[in-house]
Amino acid sequence: MTSRGRIAIAVCALCVAMGVVAAQAEGPRSKASSADVARGRYLVVIGGCNDCHTAGYAPSGGHVPEDRWLLGDGVLGFKGPWGTTYAPNLRRVAASMNESDWIVFARKLKARPPMPWFTLNQWNESDLRALYRYVRQMGPPGDAVTPFVPPDQAPKGPVVQWPAPPQK
Repeated sequence: MTSRGRIAIAVCALCVAMGVVAAQAEGPRSKASSADVARGRYLVVIGGCNDCHTAGYAPSGGHVPEDRWLLGDGVLGFKGPWGTTYAPNLRRVAASMNESDWIVFARKLKARPPMPWFTLNQWNESDLRALYRYVRQMGPPGDAVTPFVPPDQAPKGPVVQWPAPPQK
């Protein structure tokens, strides 16, 4: 073998090694199949995610274009003894983490009402992955919504007033 051949092989080996190292540094990539995306969309619909996380979805009977789904609702607040919460933009939440971090996040989430975090904590891993993959393929993450308002401050705009939880 010529020295040029050896150099070419060495360069190819180096490129492959660099690609492997770069891929490992990035962490596992999500491979969103059309079945994963369809499952994630189904879970969003039956899980009622749009009811809060898509502005105008519930009052319109679900007639909001899909390209506006899960962008959050910074207008309508949910007020109770905890303060006032606004449904976050799930596209931004998912875009801020990789798939593995999403699984941990969903399993450990504790949130203020009306978020049913206690049900999300019970989803199986394949459903959480499908949800993540659906949300990540939806398009631009959009803007952040109105932040939480503490109970001693008045929210701006309309709110749904929630009662205090029942006493045990």
